[in-house]
Amino acid sequence: MSAMQNNDPNKKDTSKSESQNKDRSERIAKFLARAGIASRRDAEKLIESGRVKVNGTVLKTPAFKVSPRDKVSFDGALVRKDPPRLWRYHKPPGLMTTHKDPEGRPTVFDTLSKDMPRVISIGRLDMTSEGLLLLTNDGDLARALELPSTGWIRRYKARAYGTITQEDLDTLMDGIDIDGIPTGPIEAKLERQQRGNAWITVTIREGKNREVRRALDSLGLKVNRLIRTTYGPFQLGVLEKGQVEEVKNRILRDQVGHMVDIPKIEDTPGRAKLDQTKDRSKGKRGQSKDKTNRFGTNRKPQNAKAFGAKDSRSKPGNSKHKTQRPNGNRSGKRSSPSRGRK
Repeated sequence: MSAMQNNDPNKKDTSKSESQNKDRSERIAKFLARAGIASRRDAEKLIESGRVKVNGTVLKTPAFKVSPRDKVSFDGALVRKDPPRLWRYHKPPGLMTTHKDPEGRPTVFDTLSKDMPRVISIGRLDMTSEGLLLLTNDGDLARALELPSTGWIRRYKARAYGTITQEDLDTLMDGIDIDGIPTGPIEAKLERQQRGNAWITVTIREGKNREVRRALDSLGLKVNRLIRTTYGPFQLGVLEKGQVEEVKNRILRDQVGHMVDIPKIEDTPGRAKLDQTKDRSKGKRGQSKDKTNRFGTNRKPQNAKAFGAKDSRSKPGNSKHKTQRPNGNRSGKRSSPSRGRK
């Protein structure tokens, strides 16, 4: 019987052995993080503020374990722990990446479909920034993907006011200091100079606070548009502004299964896309027109060896082009056996 069914949750129950607790229970902060309510650290603050109940009793301390039989509620709503899921979202400019803004400004989560479960963001984008934002219902997954130790790149397209040379941009490979903390190498490539603006592709691996803007600012540039196009193996692709698309369970397990336990579940039709926006980017065979596939990942992800990603192009029989035969015949027609032989 659960420790919560007969006793105050703020008192320890000694009726269970430690082995039973390890097998069936987990700390309340971890449970809330897994359910997508908040990170473990923020979950502890929610508990201390009295917003979490276990079996109808307000929990006063985060030093508590819950079992599968316990009923946990947050702000009066029952918390259910679903398998980890991940969504790609094209954030438009003008939205805050927060659940509640003290100034009442619109947030990312205000615009999401009611069909979606409660989700949290993996990292943030500034209010004026746009592009790829990953959303998940699992706090542990969010934490794992935010860590610089993953080695995942974050790639941006920046439009900045000013004139710059590639030689100047190359100096960012030495990194910069943000609040006294040095960053890792910042790769910046000048795409084009258009009148008074420069278009630059910037690649980072840590994602410190306003890192891209501060890096370009250190060179005398003023960023006036910033679009994130890549986060690890996941791509913005052809998602329209405001569109949300779920990463299929199979793809999620392939890409992050080594970081967080991702149980196998069946992908059902209509589950992957929850946004009302129509995707017009598909060709006749359902393939995207850009360099990403229909799952929003690279056809051959960077750091593929790091997370065991597979390159489908290496499978035999996938080539759509006719290959040149040894005798130089490009037409694809079979040559006569008597020709080209001595």
